[in-house]
Order: sequence, then C-alpha cells, then structure tokens
Amino acid sequence: MRIGGVLPYYYGIEPGGSGMTALAGLPPYLDLARAAQLRESIERNIHLRGNGQGWTPAQLIVQAVSLNLAGGDCVDDLDRLADDAGFGEVLRRVECAGMACQQRQEVERRFRKGRERSIASPSVLRRFLVEFHDPEQEKLRVPGKAFIPAPNVHLRGVYEVNWDLNAFAQRCRPQRTATLDVDALLIETHKEEALYSYEKTKAYQPLNVYWAEQGLILHSEFRDGNVPAGYQVQRVLDEALAHLPGGVAQVCVRSDTAAYDIDLLRYLDSGANGRRPEPIRFTIGVPITKEMKEAAGQPSVQWQPLGRQAGGEKRATQREWAEVAYVSNELARRKSDPDFRFIAIREAFEQSPLPGLDGQQEFPFATAAIGGVTYKLQAIVTNYGWERDGAWVIRWHYGRCGKSEEAHAVMQADLAGGQMPSKYFGANAAWWGMMILALNLNQIMKKLVLGGKWAQKRLKALRFAVISTPGRVVYHARQLYVRVSEECAELVKQMREGVARLAGPPRPCGAVPT
Repeated sequence: MRIGGVLPYYYGIEPGGSGMTALAGLPPYLDLARAAQLRESIERNIHLRGNGQGWTPAQLIVQAVSLNLAGGDCVDDLDRLADDAGFGEVLRRVECAGMACQQRQEVERRFRKGRERSIASPSVLRRFLVEFHDPEQEKLRVPGKAFIPAPNVHLRGVYEVNWDLNAFAQRCRPQRTATLDVDALLIETHKEEALYSYEKTKAYQPLNVYWAEQGLILHSEFRDGNVPAGYQVQRVLDEALAHLPGGVAQVCVRSDTAAYDIDLLRYLDSGANGRRPEPIRFTIGVPITKEMKEAAGQPSVQWQPLGRQAGGEKRATQREWAEVAYVSNELARRKSDPDFRFIAIREAFEQSPLPGLDGQQEFPFATAAIGGVTYKLQAIVTNYGWERDGAWVIRWHYGRCGKSEEAHAVMQADLAGGQMPSKYFGANAAWWGMMILALNLNQIMKKLVLGGKWAQKRLKALRFAVISTPGRVVYHARQLYVRVSEECAELVKQMREGVARLAGPPRPCGAVPT
C-alpha cells in the first residue's frame, strides 16, 4: 500500500512481526530496574496473587513505570505500548532474566489461556489498581472534612518499594546530608468522587518530601484536594525520616508557610523527638499576620541589603532583610522553647499606587506599609544559630524552590501524575506511587549513570534524545539484539555500561539484600 499526500513522499506499511520499535532507548531503564533489584523489592513488599489473568505485581508495576517513561499519561496508553512489538519482545525476554527454568515455567503457567501479549491490557491494570483501594476508608471521605485514608497493606508496599529505590541510590552515591524539601502539589481533576480544593476546583493534593542531594522523592503521600497542605506534616516527615537510608549524618528541612506549626518546630529542634542525635536544622515560611507586619515596622529593626548570587558574582537587588522580634499567638511559646530566629524579607514596589487606588489593589502576596513605603513582605523562621548570617539562611531557604518545584512540573507534564485513572482513591494513590517510581528511576539514570549535562536535563529531553529512538529487534546467533543508529548507540552504550557498574555482583533471583 502506498499512502500519498500533498508533498512528494509516501507512507508504506511495515510487515507485521518485523520487530520495529519506537522505544529503542527504553530497555536500558529495564537494566537499571534490574540493578536496583526493583522486581525483588516488589515481590518482597506487595503480596497480591494477581487478577486471575496471570500477570504478577512485578510485571504490572514495571509496565506502568515503562509507560510513564515512554510518555504515556493514562492507563489506555498501555494499548499503544503493546503495539510496539519490538519493545514487547525485549520486555518479554528480560522479565525472566536470572530465573531458574522452574521459575520461568511457573510464570508461564499463571496464564490459564496462554500468553499472547507482552504488555497487559488496560482493563487488567485497572483491576490491579483497585486492589490498592480500601472501601472501608472510602466511607470516611466526606466533603468539608480533612481526612487522609490509611493506606492498605498493598499501597504501603508501594511506599516500601520507593524507599528501597532511595536506599539503592544512597548505596551507589552516599550522601552525608539529607536536605528535605516538603511541599504539596495540587492536581486538578474532573473525577466526580474528587473533593474541592482551596482553589474551588476538584483536585488531589499529594504531599511530597524531596531529597535535594539525591534529587529523589523520598516519600509522597497521596491526599484529597480538601486536605490543607499543612495537615499532619509532622507525621509524614516522621515517616520519611524513619526510612532515610543509612549513612546520612545530618538532616535539614525546608518548607513554606503551610508547615508553620509550633509542634513541628519543636519536633524538628528536638531532633525529631530523639530520632536524630542533634537538632534538625530548618527554615519554614511564616504567615504574614498583623503582628508580623507590626514587628517588621518597628523603628529599631535594622534592614540590610539582600544581594543575589549570579554567575559567581554578587549583584544588588531591591530586597532587604532583618531579624525581627516576633512571637505570634499561634506559637503559644513555652519557657522551655528554644529561641527561634524570625527573619523578614521586604522588597519595595518599583512603582507607587496611583492616587485614589490605595488599599483597593489586591496582590497574590502579602504587603505592608513601612515608613510610608509599600513593600512586599515575607518571613521565615529558623533554628540556625547566629553563626549563620541571615542572608545565607534566606538564600538556603530559597533553594527549595529550585529542583523540588521542577520535580512537581515533571510529575504532571513529563510523567502521568497529572491524570488520575480511577474513581477510587486507593487506585489513584497506587497510580501516583508508580509514577514516583518512574521519576526516581529516571533521576538515578540521569545523575548516577549519565551524569554531565544530562544530570540537569528534564525527562522530555532524554525522551527526545534516546528513549524514543527507532530501532529494530532481531535474533542473531540465539541472542536478542536491538539495532539502532550509530549516534544513539553511543548514548545507549554509556547507559548500559553505567548501569552495569552500579549493579555490582549479580544476586540470585529473589534474594533479599542484607
């Protein structure tokens, strides 16, 4: 068949079963999943017998992760992935790698009617996701009430798999410091069962704990949109700290005003109630209340210029900072409380309001009139001692708005975190958790395997450069080959050799790492 058009070129149909693939750069991620013992972690932490059609939890989760990396953003895109015969052939060949003959036969026997597909159907994955939903917890979800459904044992297993992935990254590239950026992300949805958020739209609002040094999501709790971002932050942080991999000597926390709570401040300064040997250093945004405006407007406050670092040079800005004496009613200060530092940041408006409009303008940020000048006003609280200059503390705090915010953009735009697959809360939470696995797997590939310029690239850049490279899958001399262009082969070689260095000596299939 020849398919013509306006311009002088034609399309023809490639014969079926030719082994063509549009994802020739995706199999190295399967290498990385194997090196990270992802399948073993899933088998160890998620004990589901499957849905009666033969697929194991490890197979389905690896397929969901592959779908995210390939660019799919909904469950139905599994059919598109299944149409890629070449990648399906690779996946089918490698998913039993390392298994004994008896184990491989057991996997095949799970399919009662024989196995015809390399990728599960969307209906199979949907039924699998429902296994992560708890109907009893669903009864407690009501509009107007902040409630976080407790994860069932299967959803808890997804968290455990992610913690294992973080531990693998820490073993490969140990970090002595863990700077944890805590922030919530609003995901608008049209699901009838979703609840309204503060923006008056139906949404979900996961709370993420981002590990800045590793570039990984250490923990992510899926939540309804009506749950305030600052609700039970201490519990989520405590869970993340309990699963920090070994070798971390110092922990620091950064967050916005949602985490401003006296109990949380005390918890961190006490070393997480004894969990850490020393106080956890933190900077947390402070809501701009009437009392804060009054404290910042005191004549005794000494304002200092706040420069900006750019290209190794310090440049002047319109911003200023000052230490302020502030104790809000919400703090309910005790005599035993440490002396937290409150640092205010102000920035004068470049243009004064027009006559007659004073007090009528609305801004998406807090403002204060100090000395007859209108300023944009912000504030943070910290337990960093006076040995740290206030300007240094501010710049360190602003670092949380870098890569952690970028990770949020990747979740929604580059991966499948922006589209929920089900009306069931638990199913959506599991889908979100599998997206987090894909994000962290890609971060490990960029930072620990490729490095260099790739460490700072977005996933879509890597997808354009290598993942979506065309290739042909063939058998030669009883070996499976993925044939690609010479340009792509160099990058694929770098990826596979880098993963092999991380893998270390091979372990027997199913072995639990000590």
